[in-house]
Amino acid sequence: MNGLRIALAVILLALSGAAAAAPIKIGVILPRTGPEAPIGEEMANGVRLALEDLRKSGLDVEIQWEDDTGKPQIAMSAFEKLATRDGVAGVIGSYTSASTSAVAKLAEKYKVPLLIPISSKDEITMQGYGWVFRINSPASFYVEALMDMVRSVGKPTSVAIIYEDTDFGNSTARSLKAYAAKNGIAVVAEAPYAKGSPDHRSTLYKVRSLKPDLVFMVSYIADAILLMRQSREVGVQPMAFLGAGGGFNLAQFAADRSISTHVITSTQWSEDVRWPGAAAFGKRYRERFGLDASHHAACSYEVTRILAETAGKAKGDRAATRAGLKGGMWSGLLGDVKFEDFNGFTNQNRHPILVQQIQGGRYELVFPPAYANKKPVFPFPGWP
Repeated sequence: MNGLRIALAVILLALSGAAAAAPIKIGVILPRTGPEAPIGEEMANGVRLALEDLRKSGLDVEIQWEDDTGKPQIAMSAFEKLATRDGVAGVIGSYTSASTSAVAKLAEKYKVPLLIPISSKDEITMQGYGWVFRINSPASFYVEALMDMVRSVGKPTSVAIIYEDTDFGNSTARSLKAYAAKNGIAVVAEAPYAKGSPDHRSTLYKVRSLKPDLVFMVSYIADAILLMRQSREVGVQPMAFLGAGGGFNLAQFAADRSISTHVITSTQWSEDVRWPGAAAFGKRYRERFGLDASHHAACSYEVTRILAETAGKAKGDRAATRAGLKGGMWSGLLGDVKFEDFNGFTNQNRHPILVQQIQGGRYELVFPPAYANKKPVFPFPGWP
């Protein structure tokens, strides 16, 4: 009998130890294939680095990867799988605003915390969702930072907007038109286009004829490169080319100096910024992956760290994880992070937008003055 009791005690101890050691499951929805795959890979790299650091700290995290190919319907199917079959404590994703808008509704339905690393459509965190948290600044913040920067060095009176006809593009365009109306800047052209359009020359010829002081573009990577190549071909030459994040702040874009030099863009992060660990992260990323890190990687690192640490303290319980996210505060690669309710936003981090300009093939911080390490080149001096 004593032997049986001892055996049962050993089994129970082993089972309790296994339960205590159960990893924290986190779902990650990203475009791993399709046109946005390069950015999806950068984001995945940020998740991988965070995972390494979490495991070194003693937190066992298991990532459930899902590829949404940049399409909302696939993102929704992925989220439902993670929520109902995989039993994750929370979900990170996605990249495109269209996909993230779609899964945000499901986060509310299934009561699963959703952490958004980079999607920028303002309206995502303006629906009163209680299970959705965004670490990055929304599109309207991009607009304000870029326009404040150029108005600090010049007096533009007109702007042409060229933007992809997506959630991200439309949200940014709406914010720009509101900013322009408030500050007496004429919107002389507004040109939405279908994502992946092969030719923008007719639009660019029209823009050239209108001679706007500013050309403001909202595009993902392939379109950003094509628009700038054809702008050079057509001879568009404003005071400044402004790119609202997206494809304009990737190493792939900056690498072609013939089209990227002196383009001004917005970003959530830079390794040059004075935030804890920013420089070390940039160096580590470059050594590991052979590329400069963008804000896509840094934001993905931070949401992974924050969600995993919070879910770990909550022992994987979704409601407790949500409460921890709502009440917590963190400091790291993105400076201070706190999810707040303000100006119609819910669970939105008040994150400062940085403005960079590509100079000599590098992204240099030029605004706000508190973070700048270079002076902006303004007006645009012409094509190299």
